[in-house]
Amino acid sequence: MLSSIIPHLANFIISGISNLGYSGVAIMMAIESACIPLPSEIIMPFAGFLVSTGVFNLWGVSLAGSLGCVAGSVLAYFVGIYGGRSFIEKYGKYILITHHDLEVADKFFNKHGSSAIFFSRLLPVIRTFISLPAGIAKMDFNKFVVYTFAGSLPWCLGLAYVGKKLGDNWDTLGVYFHKFDAVIGLVLLAGVGWFVVNHIKHFNHYNNK
Repeated sequence: MLSSIIPHLANFIISGISNLGYSGVAIMMAIESACIPLPSEIIMPFAGFLVSTGVFNLWGVSLAGSLGCVAGSVLAYFVGIYGGRSFIEKYGKYILITHHDLEVADKFFNKHGSSAIFFSRLLPVIRTFISLPAGIAKMDFNKFVVYTFAGSLPWCLGLAYVGKKLGDNWDTLGVYFHKFDAVIGLVLLAGVGWFVVNHIKHFNHYNNK
């Protein structure tokens, strides 16, 4: 299923960057950071390949990608504040999320939000969705922006550099990252399973009192 979708996404990315230049890199990375799984493992290596041909500058595409990450992340952040939080406060009990869980998330992002955002931006899959919970937890906005940019820059620079070195074979990088994506996906799935089982036990204990 995923293998049949990737070529279409790659064509969309290649077309967008080829037609829009640096703006295309920024737009594609903004989409990727707005909780829409458009793979940066294709976006930035292709931009890096164009660096090898002289079309782009390495730091130029890295900065464009990073600024795009910030733009998309800010959008997801505000969706979390104005949509996600009110939804969870009203309907969270139906998906096993309590007000206590929100309080725990608030405390976590207040205390560890900077490092959580920074390191999450360096991880496939997680980097795409971290901004939404940060918004739901109302993490300090200025810190959110600074650490989103700080974590996105090495990610964009690293992928673009590898794409530059790979040249015409830039797309082979995606094969390795998709395997890593699958591992992270399984870890996240296990985490969700643990959360569900733990909260079902909690609700059953509460209701039997």
